[in-house]
Amino acid sequence: MKTLRILSFVALAGLFLIPMIQPAAAADKVIKIYESWPLQGSMIPEGKAMINAAQMAVDEVKGQVAGYKIELVFLDDASPTTGSWDGTIEAGNAQKAIADDQALVYFGTYNSGAAKVSMPLTNEASMAQITPANSYPGLTKPGYGPGEPGIYRPTGKVNYFRTFGADDFQGASGAAWAKCLGFKKVYILDDRQLYGKGIADVFEKSAKKIGLQVVAHDGIESVNIDFRALLTKVKASGADLVYFGGLVDSGGPQIAQQMDALGLFKAGIKLLSDDAMYSDAVPKAVSPKVLNGNLYVTFASPALDQLPTDVGKNFYKNYKAKFGAEPIGWSIYAYNSMLVILDSIKRAAPKIDAATDVKAKRAAVLEAMRATKDLDGVSGKITFDENGDPTTYLMSGFLFKDGNYVWQKNISGDMTCN
Repeated sequence: MKTLRILSFVALAGLFLIPMIQPAAAADKVIKIYESWPLQGSMIPEGKAMINAAQMAVDEVKGQVAGYKIELVFLDDASPTTGSWDGTIEAGNAQKAIADDQALVYFGTYNSGAAKVSMPLTNEASMAQITPANSYPGLTKPGYGPGEPGIYRPTGKVNYFRTFGADDFQGASGAAWAKCLGFKKVYILDDRQLYGKGIADVFEKSAKKIGLQVVAHDGIESVNIDFRALLTKVKASGADLVYFGGLVDSGGPQIAQQMDALGLFKAGIKLLSDDAMYSDAVPKAVSPKVLNGNLYVTFASPALDQLPTDVGKNFYKNYKAKFGAEPIGWSIYAYNSMLVILDSIKRAAPKIDAATDVKAKRAAVLEAMRATKDLDGVSGKITFDENGDPTTYLMSGFLFKDGNYVWQKNISGDMTCN
């Protein structure tokens, strides 16, 4: 029955064009936006929430921008076998978008590793790509992987954007917060994937710089969900904190579960993790009683009911009213990204009207997106720098308590402890 539910969701929400009731538009006055992120397994709650948020932004303009009907095409880049993102599927999704002459924007991915696959493809097609969740710094900044970020830009031009701070900011903020919380010794684990290892490496570098002792740093294999031998080693190390860089579907919940089973939480050892673990999927996989007071996470936002702008407050209120549930995780940045997409199309409309081929239409939208400046977003004004990153962003620390992720404070790499 569980399998049928998953397949039904994917069929209804992930693989087909989602129609919207709106005023009639000519066939050539349609602009499609292709989305690509996992819609299976542990990603169903967050994947669906991101879809809801993106659709809501389009519904708020009645599915029309500058006389163009906006259609969203939701694609799943996860493997039916593993439930996790798959490079071959992601490449196929990007190629589908590029082959569709009505598609002007590629909206994805969730996983930074998947972005490495699609970014060169959309770049060669001069198609704007904006992510609701990728945070690996090397996608936009030099100094991380060989040839990055140039290897993702075969044309030499930037076509990829995000509206939140990358992991260089998050990793440093997490380390500073750990020190402010009073932790002395940390044992670092990562899932050996691009995102997880990347943020764990930044955390380690920052922790050592500020005097937080790193007793060890090990990688885990997410296909092996039995981490008891490694966690026994962690318990004997004298660490008072475990930092995990990774995903919900690459071992995060299992680490928490097994830390509890082996008595690490009882011994006062806590778990600090990244924004991927700021997800309703975690307390669904692990008893909230186990997580209570033991799991800290960092995320690029204050509590969702405390978003600082009118756009953010309205997003929170309208999402709850429309879907009967709280927005979760990266849904706020799916909404933020869709605001950028719609605004870019609106500003590019005269050039789209005058264009004689799809390449010129895509170039018009891309040029407009690059020029985004002071657009009102969920957490502040959105302006892109020369690499497609936002010029301002924020980070917060949360503690899982009483069944919820409870906001603790704004954090940064140079925060003052008080």
